[in-house]
Amino acid sequence: MPHLPASPALRRFRVIDLTQVRAGPTACRQLADWGADVIQVQMPEHMRGDDTLGGQDGSDYQYTHRNKRSITLDLKQEEGIATLKRLIAGADVVVENFRPDVKFRLGIDYASLAADNPRLVYASISGFGQDGPLAQRPGFDQIAQGMGGLMSVTGIPGEGPMRVGIPIADLCAGIFAAQGILVALLERETSGKGQWLHTSLLEAMVYMMDFQTSRYLIDGEVATQAGNYHPTSIPTGVYKARDGYMNIAVFGSKIWERFCNILGAPEWITDGRYHDKSSRSVNRDTLNAEINRRLAHQDRAYWIQQFNEGGVACGVINDMREVFDEPQIRHLGMVKDVVSKWHGPQRLVGQPVQLERTPSTIARAAPRRGEHSEEILLELGLDREALDRMKAKGVF
Repeated sequence: MPHLPASPALRRFRVIDLTQVRAGPTACRQLADWGADVIQVQMPEHMRGDDTLGGQDGSDYQYTHRNKRSITLDLKQEEGIATLKRLIAGADVVVENFRPDVKFRLGIDYASLAADNPRLVYASISGFGQDGPLAQRPGFDQIAQGMGGLMSVTGIPGEGPMRVGIPIADLCAGIFAAQGILVALLERETSGKGQWLHTSLLEAMVYMMDFQTSRYLIDGEVATQAGNYHPTSIPTGVYKARDGYMNIAVFGSKIWERFCNILGAPEWITDGRYHDKSSRSVNRDTLNAEINRRLAHQDRAYWIQQFNEGGVACGVINDMREVFDEPQIRHLGMVKDVVSKWHGPQRLVGQPVQLERTPSTIARAAPRRGEHSEEILLELGLDREALDRMKAKGVF
């Protein structure tokens, strides 16, 4: 079966996916979901390592590798490398997340490949960068969360550092790589030239620290853990009503006044302890205790309705079952249906950006390892005799 674009938007681009685990596959999924012909290059079954997300039949793998095709190539064989180079010669993009030295050893670094394909956009994702004192270290999401500062500001004060509940460094590195690829493809339209771009889990994590970086670099303030409360805007965080927890976000003096009136505490507006942002920050513990005491008189549904009708942001805290029962999420159509020839009907979350004229969908389920090897090799112009010989040698 030839390429089935998930969107018309990027259907003209071919991407060679040399990545494993999560950050690189995420970058390539972003491109595949917008229609690029993403060809995932994996090791043959007989020599595969632990390069999948919980196994290729697992839900994680199915989610991450949808909309791609798969070919297997033994890159330890000369013919495997030669076939890969032939594949890349007609491609627009290569994405890799080898250790920084591996691509040079295999002769598939940007400079080597660009000699035959000067329009090639080549994206590298690593743990710590392509050079520098830590470049050769193995990189994993939680290591980047710690080194990038996230764990130092996450969790309850006094209870030690805390990781967040998703692989945020991996995901952000992958999304930033996809963004970089699109920027490079746009620039290529004017220059006619490709280029090498690279990012890392560490760079992505530091960038995602956002206002915490400016608090330090500009103000000299080292942020600490604030638990479920916003570190600078009080009161914003998790509060407890009579029947459970909810989020409330109060930003700005006008919203603060509305909040006080809805809560039945108009005297707080002029109270010297609470009347401005800095005072509320100093007295945050007392204020938060007072808020929880008043909220305890009614259930969450009551407060959520009251606050939202009054222009104060407020919402429930859902578990994953409740997320997909949420009427607004159902309305947004984030869950897409696809049928896997291996696993039957599947439901997967689609892209969170809606393009009205060229929307993204899920056109095909995640492939089995090497499912499209012969199809892709025939597209390269190899004949059946060559395929049979390569297969006998274990090249694919």
